[in-house]
Amino acid sequence: MEATTGTGLPEVACISVHLRNDNIESLSSASTDVTWRLRGAISNLRYATREEVAILRSLQASLDRPAATSAALIPIKKSQAWWDLAQDERRAIFEEDSQHTMIGLRYLPAIARRLHHSRDLGEPFDFLTWFEFAPEHEADFEALLKDLRSTREWTFVEREVDIRLSRSELD
Repeated sequence: MEATTGTGLPEVACISVHLRNDNIESLSSASTDVTWRLRGAISNLRYATREEVAILRSLQASLDRPAATSAALIPIKKSQAWWDLAQDERRAIFEEDSQHTMIGLRYLPAIARRLHHSRDLGEPFDFLTWFEFAPEHEADFEALLKDLRSTREWTFVEREVDIRLSRSELD
């Protein structure tokens, strides 16, 4: 685990990922003894045009592929300056300036991802991005991160934690 921008999170030995269809109250009232808990909601694709959504859906690999035993959880918080921009201004930075979607397309289908939105839940991060890939695609994943982190969009990131994981089967 590495804090690439801003403060990190306390070290933990393992992470348990749960997808729930429960309501928000039941998620926040779970009574497990944990060091930290991050919550997010899967939502529609934002800032993407119809054409971009179609391309993403045609190329995006599914999660939980047997060969994809490497994973990364990357929580991100953007600055208030980002959120003060109008939707079309954010879209222009996200796609026209930074080419976020086009960068991601270069690494599909080897790297699968799912974005969770957390800002409206009052969480410490705005987004939780979950990535999965086979170990032989780790260099591709590093290149993806390098490409994204070099964009104008990333000048608005004030907190980012890069958490690397490998899948293990629990008894």
